[in-house]
Amino acid sequence: MITRKSTAWSDSFSRQKLIEVAVVPAPSVLHPLNSFTVGDIRSFHTSPRFQANPLPLLWIILKPVQKLLAIIIGRGIRKWWLALPPNKKELFKESVRKNKWKLFLGLSSFGLLFIVFYFTHLEVSPITGRTKLLLLRKEHFSLLSELEYEAYMEEFKNDMLTEKDAQYLAIKEVFYHLIECNKDIPGISEINWIIHVVNSPDINAFVLPNGHVFVFTGLLNGVSDIHQLSFILGHEIAHAILEHAAEKASVVHLLDFLGLIFLTMIWAVCPRDSLAILGQWLQSKMQEYLFSRPYSRTLEAEADKIGLLIAAKACVDVRASAVFWQQMELADLLSGQPKLPEWLSTHPSHGNRVEHLDRLIPEALKMRESCNCPPLSGPDPRLVFKLTMKHLLEESEKEDLNSTVEKQKVDALPIEKQKQMPLTLSS
Repeated sequence: MITRKSTAWSDSFSRQKLIEVAVVPAPSVLHPLNSFTVGDIRSFHTSPRFQANPLPLLWIILKPVQKLLAIIIGRGIRKWWLALPPNKKELFKESVRKNKWKLFLGLSSFGLLFIVFYFTHLEVSPITGRTKLLLLRKEHFSLLSELEYEAYMEEFKNDMLTEKDAQYLAIKEVFYHLIECNKDIPGISEINWIIHVVNSPDINAFVLPNGHVFVFTGLLNGVSDIHQLSFILGHEIAHAILEHAAEKASVVHLLDFLGLIFLTMIWAVCPRDSLAILGQWLQSKMQEYLFSRPYSRTLEAEADKIGLLIAAKACVDVRASAVFWQQMELADLLSGQPKLPEWLSTHPSHGNRVEHLDRLIPEALKMRESCNCPPLSGPDPRLVFKLTMKHLLEESEKEDLNSTVEKQKVDALPIEKQKQMPLTLSS
């Protein structure tokens, strides 16, 4: 990451300004109960507008047809084989044995072409230095992003805040401050960023490929201060400049292509349709939980890392990033939401995100210092949150103890009265 000198926010642009200007009740670290439970934060790659290549679009549109075609071909092969008389089956096997080297050469050539195709579509990210697969280019997202943008605008048309709204202005100022302080990062200046604020309680923010940023007002209620908001917006910016949407779509297309081959084989080999349906279901779940979801979690973790450095260059207190996910974890716990294993999710668990960010914060603090940001004042928000939770837990235990004692007194009262009642015998 390239460092740059950056000026800090003025004193007036503090966490108090976010609360006052936005005119929403931002919950403090002492009152995380007011936070909504966090939803999946969707993020897409942003890109300038180009003429879309029809081939990737056709691949996406015809995706269900491709699976159906693979099933038909596989089932047709099975029916053809079962319908063959025994003598023709033996002739076919003998023909395969005679031409086994030709078949091996053909399959090897196909495998070689696949490997060449794969390695010729690898690119190195100028930001992270990580090698990634990019089958689809920026221009492939233009038409899809426009359609998606129109769909979202239609969906949220009655909930959009005006550009003069205080909450809109607060979010806009935070977002463009992050952009201004990170112009040296490749890709940021080339994107035409446009802010849309949706009046919704959802804690959500996402970026479309055409540069339109959608932020929900619930995000203001889900963060404690301007530093947490800056980190979340930095996370979304990171998804865009790292081209995660294009990378994820490329991996999905590659897996789908390989999946079609396996799908055809499943329907050709399984003796009954019921077994083929079971095999198809197992294949889709294995692809999802062994490849797609782990890859998505990897991209989320990378966006957390780069988003943290983006926030650091804007002189944000990056220590607040870990507190945000601690608040989300606490909110889920208090709302009674079941804690699912991380491998079932497309996002890292809140606890793992906290640990990951805690490991990255020292590097981000060095980045912040190299940008000539003023020293951080006040206690570490992570320590404040920890002490607050300890205090709340102690108070809760005291209340539980008092309620238990009161209940024991109430239960013992009828017994005491019964002991005091005189025992009389009727004559």
